[in-house]
Amino acid sequence: MSDAATYSVPFWINGEEYHAEKQYDVISPVTGKAIHRSGAASDADVKKAVEAADKAFKTWKKTLPKERRDVFLKAAEIFERRKEELGDYMMQETGAPRQWADFNLDVAKDFCLDIGGRIRTLEGTIPTTADPETGAMIVREPFGVILAIAPWNAPYILGIRSILFPIAAGNTAILKGSEACPRTMWGLCSVFHEAGLPAGVLNMLVHSPQDAPRITANLIAEPAVKKINFTGSTGVGRIIGRLAGENLKPVLLELGGKAPAIVWEDADLDNAAFQCALGAFLNSGQICMSTERILVHKNVRAEFEKRFVGAIDQIFGSAPDAPILINSAAVTKNKALIKDALAKGGELLYGNPDAVEKSDTRMKPVVITNANREMEIYQTESFGPSVALYEIETEEEALEVANDTEYGLTSAVFTEDLRRGLRFAKEIETGAVHINSMTVHDESALPHGGAKASGYGRFNTATGMAEWVRTKTITYKF
Repeated sequence: MSDAATYSVPFWINGEEYHAEKQYDVISPVTGKAIHRSGAASDADVKKAVEAADKAFKTWKKTLPKERRDVFLKAAEIFERRKEELGDYMMQETGAPRQWADFNLDVAKDFCLDIGGRIRTLEGTIPTTADPETGAMIVREPFGVILAIAPWNAPYILGIRSILFPIAAGNTAILKGSEACPRTMWGLCSVFHEAGLPAGVLNMLVHSPQDAPRITANLIAEPAVKKINFTGSTGVGRIIGRLAGENLKPVLLELGGKAPAIVWEDADLDNAAFQCALGAFLNSGQICMSTERILVHKNVRAEFEKRFVGAIDQIFGSAPDAPILINSAAVTKNKALIKDALAKGGELLYGNPDAVEKSDTRMKPVVITNANREMEIYQTESFGPSVALYEIETEEEALEVANDTEYGLTSAVFTEDLRRGLRFAKEIETGAVHINSMTVHDESALPHGGAKASGYGRFNTATGMAEWVRTKTITYKF
């Protein structure tokens, strides 16, 4: 990598690298020091990106499905060839371990292959009209310029899905990447330009942290921008939704979560413990689908707790250093939630929140048991390596606790009785329920999105493709 004092991450505008005049330092959570600089978008840069995307839309919408497919298939090959390089960017900027970076890139490759095969599935209809002398056709057409806003925690997965479905449907896109990982987002876009995506179809920019409100509002207000998708916190999602509403623009939101996992008395406890440990602490709990509440049946609580501790040790215990979080504020937040829980009757089942680590961005897993509704951790999304256990005894009680949250992204149920599992699944208010597997599950073959304050709209599959076209009715006289 170039020296931090000289290298600055460029944008992608109109098929070329674009170096913004304004810049900011990108701080690594690994070292706490600047690893490079990045361009910081100005109002003029926003205009250039929008103009490039708007111009490219006029020709891109007319391309044949096979032309788009071939670009995506080529991109899949490039993701594989450049896997180590692209993974390095993510590790340096977000502190992710190699396994998480590789997983992100494997899923990104799969998205390219999956969506490439779905492009031809967009079809219109020819309905029968009330007047036999009148014919009609319903066609599906792309919106135009799409604003895609993707976060840092799974940048290749969340970045690629934010742009690929819209582009596959004939739209052009502006990716507003996370300011925490600009080179990662640059790398993502560079793959598609290397694969032959025409100039202006995919543009990318980032802004400095302090410019976020203004640049985001300006992008949403641009007349050429026709629809927005945002993945991130519920708090910011409310702002995006309000700005979109003020400008009368549709928006797809995938927001925060407080995922419950119900462990019933007949569950395979080894599997439940392993899956809950993965679901709670994968990527240090910095996933919107992370397991946040574990609801354990009274009759198996003691045995589950023992196996849960063992599973955490098995998966995460051998690491010499504590995992890295994106910044020290995330560590401070999680430790405050744990301190509050302990003060209100909770007990420490695993971990030491007072442990001194190598840096203030590191924290090992912590588990609180005897959790109750008076604790802040009951309602607050921790988005970090802490999870709380609650004792339940009836299905009604389990559902009451599982649904007692503003969030509704994903959930899990562990039981050997499929009928009971499906009964729970029908009543839990989330966009997904995973029976006998962890709450973290997202793949191109399954629709993904939330309920309640976890957002609306869906990514992935044919449903996700249909998000990026609108119908037009055409009638004609015979």
